[in-house]
Amino acid sequence: MTDKPTSEIPTSTPDFERALAELEATVDRLEHGDLSLEDALGQFERGVALSRDCQSSLKQAEQKVEILLQKSATAAPEPFEPDDE
Repeated sequence: MTDKPTSEIPTSTPDFERALAELEATVDRLEHGDLSLEDALGQFERGVALSRDCQSSLKQAEQKVEILLQKSATAAPEPFEPDDE
């Protein structure tokens, strides 16, 4: 087995991808219209929560990019601390 350098991947990325995939599946279920009203409302509520989670993850990623763009090439790295909303 070869040792490949691993880049540090933020832990929020898989959560974002998983939430987005679940949101897409939820939208598909709602679009098909085969759910009872109660099930559709439950799916809708879940979709809203997933959408908010995805928006939060994207906002944090945008903040990280802004921080990186503001730093010069010689600046020392500093940890990013997300805002808890």
